[in-house]
Amino acid sequence: MVAVNAELLKVFGFWGSVLVLKMLAMVPLTARQRFQKKIFANEDDTKIVGGKVVYNDADVERVRRSHLNDLENIVPWFIITYLWLTTGPSYWMAKTLIQMFVLARIVHTFSYAVCPQQPMRAISFFVGFGTMGYEALTTLLYYC
Repeated sequence: MVAVNAELLKVFGFWGSVLVLKMLAMVPLTARQRFQKKIFANEDDTKIVGGKVVYNDADVERVRRSHLNDLENIVPWFIITYLWLTTGPSYWMAKTLIQMFVLARIVHTFSYAVCPQQPMRAISFFVGFGTMGYEALTTLLYYC
């Protein structure tokens, strides 16, 4: 296995941290939706500010699904991108794909949970998905 270029590791570390902070921001976004509507998932939560237990509120579920979509895409991206970086990609290509994935995920969250709109959500999803797919395929081919 090839060592990862130190400069690329800095790029990966920076943009990976941006993604983690974006995912962490989903927690208060979900809580905000719940508290604004006084809709909670557990009975004991209603004792704090009142409200009721509701499992399928459209607004709360939209934010939760956006967060779940992050978990389904960002966690695998961390793994495959690190492995891909061991294949020795060019600095420009690696930096571009890393930034493209992160920005696509930010746009996806905005167009899913904050200001719902299509086709922006679908486009941003497939940009990130395609980026990850490219990294996975080239890594597989490199190590075959």
